Amino acid sequence: MIAYAITNALDNLDTIAQKATMVVYRDKTTPHYAQNAKLFLHKANEYAFDRVLLHQDYTLAHTLHANGIHLSSSQIEEIPKAKALGLFVVVSTHNHNEALLAQELGADMITYSPIFETPNKGTPIGLGALKELQGIISLPIIALGGIITKEQIEACKHSGASGFASIRYFN
Repeated sequence: MIAYAITNALDNLDTIAQKATMVVYRDKTTPHYAQNAKLFLHKANEYAFDRVLLHQDYTLAHTLHANGIHLSSSQIEEIPKAKALGLFVVVSTHNHNEALLAQELGADMITYSPIFETPNKGTPIGLGALKELQGIISLPIIALGGIITKEQIEACKHSGASGFASIRYFN
């Protein structure tokens, strides 16, 4: 099962690497994202992550030789541009239409959220929606949102998720 860590920290990779198979550097508040992303990639590549991704800026991800990019749901239309740069593309989705469009445009993987209650993310869509989507698309689906326990991870797995993503679980 894919264990996908989402982090804005540059100094907790030892902890993250013990549990995660993939990691994305996401920091929506720093004015120094490009500098920090370069440092993050350098540090993250010292570990055995399957993939190290950056968030939203696919041009920067290409320039810095990240394995891929995690696009927001508002960036779905940019999937072909990121793919043209040779990047592995993960896209955030929140409903079936977004997931189907991401698949049609060539995404490699999607996150689907929020599965469970999580701060500031609205009403959870739940495990039933995850299971239903698994029957509709062929892309790997990464459950996201409120996943903080091993029991939740198992429930996502049993609902058809190829993996899970979290911030809090890895900290």
